Amino acid sequence: MLKLERILHVEDDPSIRAVAKVALEAVGGFEVLSCSSGQEALDNVLNFATDLILLDVMMPGMDGPQTLARLVEVVNINSVPVVFMTAKVQPPEVEYYLSLGARDVIIKPFDPMQLANQVRTIWSLSNE
Repeated sequence: MLKLERILHVEDDPSIRAVAKVALEAVGGFEVLSCSSGQEALDNVLNFATDLILLDVMMPGMDGPQTLARLVEVVNINSVPVVFMTAKVQPPEVEYYLSLGARDVIIKPFDPMQLANQVRTIWSLSNE
């Protein structure tokens, strides 16, 4: 099975971005590229060669679903899973995110000590 090593994290809130980066790098041992916007993610996704993308839903400018629509033009989301991170997790919302091609949804606020394990579990299930 492929090993999960590199994560592209897209989040407009600087404090959430910082907590997630520390949680994924220090606790999870991953290499993380943090992007503050969908456009920044699109500009960097190919150079970073990410294994998995964590994508905020609510962002100014290009939101998560719009970013995902653009990412699928440059990345094979069957081999690079996209996971939304959001507080908007009513069943119809989650169903909508999954219908866009997201592999899963991580609920915000997330537990920094559990984030790496949540991501690893999603990764394992995507590569079965």
